[in-house]
Amino acid sequence: MSQLLGEFECKIDSKGRLRLPIGLLSMLSSMGASRIMMNRGFEKCLNLYPKKAWDEVATRINGLNDFVKKNRDFKRYFLRGATEIDLLGNDRILLQKRLLEYAGITKNVILAGQGNRIEIWSEEAYNEMLENAPEDFSAIGEEVMGDVHFGGTSTSDSGGPQ
Repeated sequence: MSQLLGEFECKIDSKGRLRLPIGLLSMLSSMGASRIMMNRGFEKCLNLYPKKAWDEVATRINGLNDFVKKNRDFKRYFLRGATEIDLLGNDRILLQKRLLEYAGITKNVILAGQGNRIEIWSEEAYNEMLENAPEDFSAIGEEVMGDVHFGGTSTSDSGGPQ
């Protein structure tokens, strides 16, 4: 499966339009992504999903039990502002004013590929996030991915095969 990867510096015009870089358009095309969805990110950024990836996430979210308050809250916050984005002429997308305000985006943005989605950050917020990177990224990698063996098998916390 294709991945959305890389960092791209872009500008939002005065009407809230963003021209997608050719590299990202090429990746989206190779994924068969003719339709895209946008929502608010967990941090102060926006997420841009190919429709197929969005549908996979939405299926999981819609499967949550609505009788559990935490589930309702999560669905409400995750889905708020979610909208299908049309690709305008010249490979541009129009970003809604409320979404731009949420992410603090005014002009300069960074598009960051995150595998199944693209994060859209204000340049300032992105740089701040990078400056606040954990000192020991290796420890986080071990905690999050320590049981994954890239040869296709998992390992236990002790490092041996399961």
